[in-house]
Amino acid sequence: MTVVLNDLFQGDDGGWLQDVGLVDMMVAEKLNEQATAVRAEGWKWVEVAPDFAYGHTYGLRQLRGETVPLTDEEEATLAALQQEADDIETASAEAEELTDEQDSRMGEIETAIEAITDRPVRFEADEVGRAGAFFSIAPDGSLRIERGFVRPEDELPIAPEPEEEIRSEASPAFAAAMAADHDGTAVYAGPSEPVEPEEEDGIKPLSDRLLTELTANRTLGLRHALGERPDVAFLAALHALALSVFYTYRSDTCLELDVKSVQFGSQAPGLNDTALARAVDQRHQSWRVSLPKDSGELWDVLQGWDGDSRQALFAHCVAQGVNAVHEAWNRRPRAFAHADALAQAVDLDMAAEGWTPTVDGYLGRVTKARILQAVAEGRGQRDADRIEHLKKGEMAEQALVLLAGSGWLPEPLRTPGRALPVVVETTEPEPEVADATTVEGTAVDGGEPAMADEEAMTEDKEVAFEPHAIAAE
Repeated sequence: MTVVLNDLFQGDDGGWLQDVGLVDMMVAEKLNEQATAVRAEGWKWVEVAPDFAYGHTYGLRQLRGETVPLTDEEEATLAALQQEADDIETASAEAEELTDEQDSRMGEIETAIEAITDRPVRFEADEVGRAGAFFSIAPDGSLRIERGFVRPEDELPIAPEPEEEIRSEASPAFAAAMAADHDGTAVYAGPSEPVEPEEEDGIKPLSDRLLTELTANRTLGLRHALGERPDVAFLAALHALALSVFYTYRSDTCLELDVKSVQFGSQAPGLNDTALARAVDQRHQSWRVSLPKDSGELWDVLQGWDGDSRQALFAHCVAQGVNAVHEAWNRRPRAFAHADALAQAVDLDMAAEGWTPTVDGYLGRVTKARILQAVAEGRGQRDADRIEHLKKGEMAEQALVLLAGSGWLPEPLRTPGRALPVVVETTEPEPEVADATTVEGTAVDGGEPAMADEEAMTEDKEVAFEPHAIAAE
């Protein structure tokens, strides 16, 4: 069965898919076959797809496994490879560049070293039984496996906290609040002066109402004291935010602080594999491994950190709560005004962060007038005039080439006060851009076009793109 239809008039073996659904089915079957080995590891669930949207792990707890250490044989192999690489660099130190043979060998060494140093992670058997994995295709075509994610419904129930002993030395204030005589009068029950129980009724716990009133006073006292200690307040806020971002159970803080990290409902294809998304994920993972596995140990760990480390973690936690996503059903003009102010404060440059206009991501989804406006702003009016006569699809493709490396950004991505790159128009004449029917060539008899003209596209008709793409303006 023919899946790809080739164009005889294209010299680059180009073509198009005849049955996209069939290709999707073949890819899904192949992926499911490859995922068999991952399922055999004992995971409760394994989700398989060619690609997952950015943020597909939001709301899931990631297990913390142990990296499998190198064996003696692997350590010896790694040392030998590193020594060979050093020898090649030393031998070619006087030359300006490596020979073809040396360059090829260095590539093999780097691949071998990466294979050894990329260590697998070992998880506890009981954790594997309630967690899952994502199985997809990486941008380079290799298989991507993300293991160890627990869904909220698969979490173990929270064990009730044991009541603290009345004579607890760790919290004498709480012990005093929990002890009272039969008249309801609070009696100090600290370790230094133990209180003898009365012979008739003994010591009874405080009533819920009285305990609520007493703790309300203590809460007010904590608010006043904390408000006068910015250093401790910062630490308490950091502790609460870190619990919210990195841990499932958040009952280890008395602060009513939380970070809500929204999942993007609509996003451009490939957002999960952009350099920006990878940078955010790598930073998150580096912090995750730096924090204790047990949330109960987090406060003590943060107290031992220096100020720079605390501030860096605080910035990361706060950043997870940013939500400047436009939603048609949720108008938030003040929130977007604050997003502009935030962008100015951090001097955000989305072009420097790696965003570039593409046909699927922008140029093919706006009108011809906006395409011409983008080219005029990014390359100059002269280049915009050169492509003005083209059809919509051809114009989008030419604009993609013209805007490459220009740093141009559409209005929603611009930072107020940050000017677009200065356009310097060339004075040398440039060849006129030809349309597709001219490039395809003509027949040998009479100069007539070799192929029938394509059906004319309307002024604002969109070029073909993925089904989930947003409609044009």
